[in-house]
Amino acid sequence: MAGSGAAAALRAGDQWMNQKLENLLNLALETPETVRSQTDNLNVGFDSESRSWELIVKYHGSLDGLEALGVSVEYLISSYAILTVPEQLVEAVSELEEIEYVEKPKRYYYQEMDPAADSCLTQVTLQDPFLSGEGVLVGILDSGIDYARPEFQDGAGHTRILYLWDQTLRPEEGNAMRRPPADFIQGVEFTAEQIDRALSAESGQERYLLLPSVDVSGHGTAVAGIAAGCLPAYGGRGARVPGSQYRGVAPAASLLAVKLGLPGEDGFPRTTEIMRGVTWAVRKALELRMPLAINLSFGNSYGAHDGSSLLERFLDNVAEIGRTVICVGSGNEGASAGHLTGRIGENGSRTASVELAVAEYERTLNIQLWKNYADVYRIRLRAPGGQESELPVRIEGGKYTLRMEQTEILVYIGEPTPYAAVQEIYLDMIPFGRSYINSGVWTIYLEALELVTGRYYFYLPSAAVRSTSTRFYRPTPDVTLTIPSTAAKVITVGAYDSAYQAYADFSGRGYSDAERTVGIVAAGITKPDLAAPGVGVLAPDIYGGYQPVTGTSFATPIVTGSAALLMEWGIVRGNDPFLYGEKVKAYLRKGARPLRGEGEVPNDRVGFGALCVSESLPI
Repeated sequence: MAGSGAAAALRAGDQWMNQKLENLLNLALETPETVRSQTDNLNVGFDSESRSWELIVKYHGSLDGLEALGVSVEYLISSYAILTVPEQLVEAVSELEEIEYVEKPKRYYYQEMDPAADSCLTQVTLQDPFLSGEGVLVGILDSGIDYARPEFQDGAGHTRILYLWDQTLRPEEGNAMRRPPADFIQGVEFTAEQIDRALSAESGQERYLLLPSVDVSGHGTAVAGIAAGCLPAYGGRGARVPGSQYRGVAPAASLLAVKLGLPGEDGFPRTTEIMRGVTWAVRKALELRMPLAINLSFGNSYGAHDGSSLLERFLDNVAEIGRTVICVGSGNEGASAGHLTGRIGENGSRTASVELAVAEYERTLNIQLWKNYADVYRIRLRAPGGQESELPVRIEGGKYTLRMEQTEILVYIGEPTPYAAVQEIYLDMIPFGRSYINSGVWTIYLEALELVTGRYYFYLPSAAVRSTSTRFYRPTPDVTLTIPSTAAKVITVGAYDSAYQAYADFSGRGYSDAERTVGIVAAGITKPDLAAPGVGVLAPDIYGGYQPVTGTSFATPIVTGSAALLMEWGIVRGNDPFLYGEKVKAYLRKGARPLRGEGEVPNDRVGFGALCVSESLPI
């Protein structure tokens, strides 16, 4: 596309093409900013200062002509890009022929015993073949990393972090030491040489002035330590390091670290930042000619959970580039009561009711209903005070607003998209005339007007952003994987309790419904792929010590480090130059061992079983 062609298309400003935009973006664009800002989802991606939207696009051809019009373009991998678009140009940009589909970013949330013995690691690390991850890159995309900890240094005191990209820092114009990575506009990239210079500083204050990247929460430091930390017996300056027994899964691997997020945000990363980080890590691996294992320890409950979002499709594409493995935690939504599924018509009835308890002091709440497009439901809502309202079966333009008691409800009835056959009905509840939405029991009644499959799938926001008392009365624990662990070509990691050798009930569950009729997930696809210890895992903290951590966030780096060990054995040592991607997944699945009480595998709780690295190596 030439620049003049882009300009001409923008000037034309023809009819708005809703079908190119995801449902949530359509609703956001049609909702006033004052209302959007009261919700958890709708305003994510909008910058009120610059009056611009950050958008994810799938495209073909070239988008270079947009830059002359004030649209920032960041090219990712596999025909994906991130656009920063002035608010008044969003509609026109979506009309360009080169733009195939557009999504707004979502906010993703971190998924918060000695794993070595339980995961059969010592058999391959402390004895022949003595694997350590040497020659393999481990990419940690998270809350940052405490680069000064000795766990991330070699025996000579030099950093094992080859590159650190802090997306939260502001670049300094004219300062070569404070620049973003090539082809990106956000954050600052630091090299190993810069990190070593900071490590040699005589004080923490001086070190911070040289390299001001800080892991405030400690989540990323813990994840990195579990995957690839190592505390050598002797530090690089001759002093013995106490606690030298600490050892991560791949202690000799080299690290790529990305601190996700933007200044002023609440600390949770957005889709766009994740996609930037993944693109950067893969490009670095290609440049360095090294195999790469990427760790993603976060997720979100918004979406069809079927692999159809642009982020899921992006990760599937990235997993096929270079010698790459991507490991993603299944999330901690298994026991959160934030999901409910059912089937109208099972007992001859053409109706169903869903009861939802809303806790006091909820400022906002969104509800997703995903269904087969062939099914047509009449939907009626009942508020805690008894008021009832019926939604129109079809809405012109998709958007509808209703007021029930002291709660305003934004409703969007979506249509299938070029990337998904599923239909979404989205409800966003915000207070009206008060600070909180109405608490108590909300009831959603479904009546089948046209019945084909009768399936319905409800989701609430992640447990990280809602009260534990806000929950479905009859929740369904299956299909509680968080996105993007639902991507087909990633290794999806669940958690088990190594003390009891049993599934951890918080761990997100996958696809047990062989007749699932919503979305693109086909019968036979297993999620999660396997499970790793995720309860009481010892990890380095940001205070110089260690603490036990729990969650799929910390089961995932055990598998990420294990993938690095397999790639070292296969690629680095020349035993199997093709040991990456789906082949690593297949070997880890094959080596997985049974867990107590799980019966037949694969299943929706632990996939093929518990990680066992020694049995996964083809030796």
